[in-house]
Amino acid sequence: MTIQTLTDRFDRKHDYLRISVTDRCNLRCIYCMPEEGMEFEPAEHLLSYDEITSVVKVLAGMGVRKLRLTGGEPLVRKELDVLVAMLSQIPGIEDIALTTNGIYLASRAERLKQAGLTRVNISLDSLNSDRFKMITRGGDINKVLASIDACINVGLSPIKLNVVLMRGINDDEIADFLSLTMDRDINVRFIEYMPIGHHDSQWKSLYLPLKQVFDVCAENNWSFESISSLCSNGPSDNYKIAGAIGSFGLIHPISNHFCQTCNRLRLTADGYIKPCLAWSEQFQVRRVIGDDEAVRQLFLEALSTKPESHEMAKHLLEEQTTHMPTLRRMSQIGG
Repeated sequence: MTIQTLTDRFDRKHDYLRISVTDRCNLRCIYCMPEEGMEFEPAEHLLSYDEITSVVKVLAGMGVRKLRLTGGEPLVRKELDVLVAMLSQIPGIEDIALTTNGIYLASRAERLKQAGLTRVNISLDSLNSDRFKMITRGGDINKVLASIDACINVGLSPIKLNVVLMRGINDDEIADFLSLTMDRDINVRFIEYMPIGHHDSQWKSLYLPLKQVFDVCAENNWSFESISSLCSNGPSDNYKIAGAIGSFGLIHPISNHFCQTCNRLRLTADGYIKPCLAWSEQFQVRRVIGDDEAVRQLFLEALSTKPESHEMAKHLLEEQTTHMPTLRRMSQIGG
């Protein structure tokens, strides 16, 4: 029997699944969730590791090759290495990555690597300890820096650092982040602040287009070139400063959206398929897990609704969008 692949009506082939394992987080980053008032899913509402593995087995048969585990903070979920081991044994799965804030990673890096984890993305929005604590509402930067070293030591490389740039908050640290790439095999990825779950005046005041990164390179007389060899599942445009060991990337969903090459679907911690990060459409897959054909058809149905663009730039211009924006926060979707 020929299995239908995950190709949408705009001829985009989907071989990448982002899996949120929890909506909880040990931090409260200012761009991700409010300081108070978040309601989290009870543990029994979350997909079990067996349920997640069952879904991935179906999708591997439809061409999915790359996975990313996200949250919330995925390492607040107990024994995440057990899930990694289960997923790594699925025929066809070639790459399993993790996005984390790094607070709990140092002591678990080796176990995750042995289980089959391929790479890590670590969120780090400031190199200043006080500012980092302010952005994360209480985070300890030293734990994150220790996790970076631990990942280098166990061979989880290249390490990607995710930096959400915010006007007036951390945009004065661009040069410092770029300097990290000079003598370490690190990919610093600057990310535009996205209006997921909110597009209020605070977001508009903090939003900063990533052209600023090139301006900082010019101010420091750093020449750079575009590179394409970096292992990547995502939408980053990657560059290397002349003489640097590492590299930097730009993810600019607002100023230069990448929807035409989108290759990813999302599975939320509470069992919904999200065909697009920005829009409200979602499909409950948990009710059909165990029926592989029903799972397959539900993913195809979800993919048939995927729009051509997320239209996030329209929020900045206060223009009408063609779909209903999601009200779920980034931590509730999985990023």
